[in-house]
Amino acid sequence: MTSTKRVLHVGARKVQTNGMALILDYLNEKNRPYSAQDVFGNLQKQHGLGKTAVVKAMEQLAQEGKIKEKIYGKQKIYFADQAQFTEVSEADLKAMDTRVSELSTKVQAVTQDCRQLETELKQLNSSLTTADMMSEIQQLKAECSGYHERLEKIKSATNHITPEEKEKVYKDRNIYVKEWKKRKRLASDMISAILEGYPKSKKQFLAKAGVETDEDCKVAVPST
Repeated sequence: MTSTKRVLHVGARKVQTNGMALILDYLNEKNRPYSAQDVFGNLQKQHGLGKTAVVKAMEQLAQEGKIKEKIYGKQKIYFADQAQFTEVSEADLKAMDTRVSELSTKVQAVTQDCRQLETELKQLNSSLTTADMMSEIQQLKAECSGYHERLEKIKSATNHITPEEKEKVYKDRNIYVKEWKKRKRLASDMISAILEGYPKSKKQFLAKAGVETDEDCKVAVPST
């Protein structure tokens, strides 16, 4: 065996040994049944173990009696050797159950507190800081000052009209608009009557007669 091959062989054995130790520790820690695929999926991301290496390591651990193997159909299940664990009495199990229940209650309470704190934090993050609030107050004061100045200018102006004068302007406007509509309708009727015996088009007639329409002047009758 060349020196290069010897180094690669030693390195491969070291990796396999480390992988076996890692898998053995994992199964003993979790103390529950796993398939080789489960162990590969749980350890591959963190430790970079290949699936083939995991399968070989678990088979070897089972052959060496360090873990137990059960076959269900075509699937092999591996789990820690229970003989290594200290037997626990019924009283100890009840005490553990009580402790688990107490810790679960504490976890629920802490989780609820965390949710409440998260809600308060979101509210605080969405609120204005003291500096932002002071800046906004100054901006609002400046706007109010501008509105006050504008109001004073309006109050001091000499071109105000009374409500009665304003009402008269609106009434006069309505009268003029109605008269505009009336005269436009009369003119339209007259032109239609003339065009019944006129040999040319309406456009030619209006041009010859020198009539300018609202459309020519780009105006429209306003609504009343």
